[in-house]
Amino acid sequence: METHFATIWESIADAVPERDAIVQGDRRVQWGDYDDRSARLARVLLDAGLGPDSKVGMFMYNCPEYAETQFAALKIRAVPVNVNYRYLDDELHYLLENADAEAIVFHSSLGDRIARIRDRLPKLRLAIQVVDDGNPIDGFDLYEDALAASTPAARISRDEGDTYMLYTGGTTGMPKGVMYEIGNFCGQFLLTFPSMFGIDNIAGPDAAAAKAQQLWADGTPMVAMSGPPLMHGTGVWIGLMAPHLFGGTSVLSAQRSFDADDIVTTIEREGVRLLVIVGDAFAKPLLRRLDEMLAAGTVPDMSSLGVVISSGAMFSTETKNELLEYWPTTALVDVLGSTEGSMGMSITMKGMEGSTGKFGSQPTTKVFDDDDNEVEPGSGKVGMVAAGGVIPLGYYKDEEKSARTFRTIDGVRWSFPGDLATVAADGTIELLGRSSQCINTGGEKVYPEEVEEAIKEHPGVVDCLVFGVEDERFGQRVAAVASLDTPGVTDADAILAEVRTRLSSYKLPRQIALVDRVPRTPTGKADYPTAKEMFTEHIG
Repeated sequence: METHFATIWESIADAVPERDAIVQGDRRVQWGDYDDRSARLARVLLDAGLGPDSKVGMFMYNCPEYAETQFAALKIRAVPVNVNYRYLDDELHYLLENADAEAIVFHSSLGDRIARIRDRLPKLRLAIQVVDDGNPIDGFDLYEDALAASTPAARISRDEGDTYMLYTGGTTGMPKGVMYEIGNFCGQFLLTFPSMFGIDNIAGPDAAAAKAQQLWADGTPMVAMSGPPLMHGTGVWIGLMAPHLFGGTSVLSAQRSFDADDIVTTIEREGVRLLVIVGDAFAKPLLRRLDEMLAAGTVPDMSSLGVVISSGAMFSTETKNELLEYWPTTALVDVLGSTEGSMGMSITMKGMEGSTGKFGSQPTTKVFDDDDNEVEPGSGKVGMVAAGGVIPLGYYKDEEKSARTFRTIDGVRWSFPGDLATVAADGTIELLGRSSQCINTGGEKVYPEEVEEAIKEHPGVVDCLVFGVEDERFGQRVAAVASLDTPGVTDADAILAEVRTRLSSYKLPRQIALVDRVPRTPTGKADYPTAKEMFTEHIG
């Protein structure tokens, strides 16, 4: 059996057809139906002229149809393309044109945007709408009608050298399609995720179906829930694609934005074993809701929860420790990674000393200085984190960015996503932040994540972002926006007074704008451009 997501998922559908593959609220899609519906959509794609390497856009909120569309594309050796549902016309057009999309499956509530740009996409052969609000858009086929009129596409042999691609917007620049060789990418999942999920390793793709049968028979299937949307790599990789390799169930929130109440009640209802979050941006709302439930005596039974995996944003020590009061038997896994590669992790459990921004490096992870020399542990030097092992082929249609990010040093190819770090004497990677967000104020470098962590240690602060703004004297000055747990109880001067006891003076924000809500993307990542706009509106 080839090492390919679609091939392995098909074998699992044969092995456990009546087990749940996807759950969202009252909707339950069993593995047999998941395979059948995806195969019917695959036939629709083939009939429209799509095939190997065709790009299939997924412009939807979290839903079973998102997973089915991805599965269908992989079945015919096409390339599923994640599309941010927040994109408006020009952003949407850019991504679909850049991806050379030949098909798009979209929610009807987003369909007006597709309708307005369709004529600007000459390569688009097929556009199908999933009705989600009772008001389908005229001129587009309906998803359920297309499946009902289709027969399942026959299973085929697939090439491990095919491309898998995920678009990442990051915090700066235009969206970029990160390309992987699918066989290597899938193989990495089979190798690394069992230990993270707390299950035994498997010999290879041929053993996946038997492992799925065993887990279900033992009453220990991997039931995973993603807090972030499936359009985000953390959400789709850890919350869906990896659990599905072991016959697990992907549980999707019934809400379209992060809803702490829905998360904790779903954990109890579905027996969720793995929860995916994005650092404090998701963990702090969870804590607030759990505190409210505790006060009301309504905390649900969440004893099934064995692992919480966070990636993409800072996950502070204080927040981890508070969560473990509610989840004393849960392992909190903080992953240092990006769409361009995985670089390390830290694990915190009840009774263990936690840390923020410190990661045990993987054997394939190094930190290099500006001259491509490896940073010596304990030297205090700052360098760029590099991921080795299975790394992307490059960015789709962007050779310049590919050359900057994916480089060869001493005959070894590395991925440099842009994270700055030092290396402690024991080899621990101490993350400083993204190089693109580093603030240079009067010749001193300030790393926003360090300042953000210090500000959030103030008991009244819920969230904050730190960034540089133009300054005539210093080039840049440190600035911040912050939101409070109880507005009016404290002020910016009081916050700064406490932060002054923890940080050097040059790292202190000159001003903090207090806002109702710190801006973040639906994936929980920092939205620095909007934060700067909010700061300007409040401070000037």
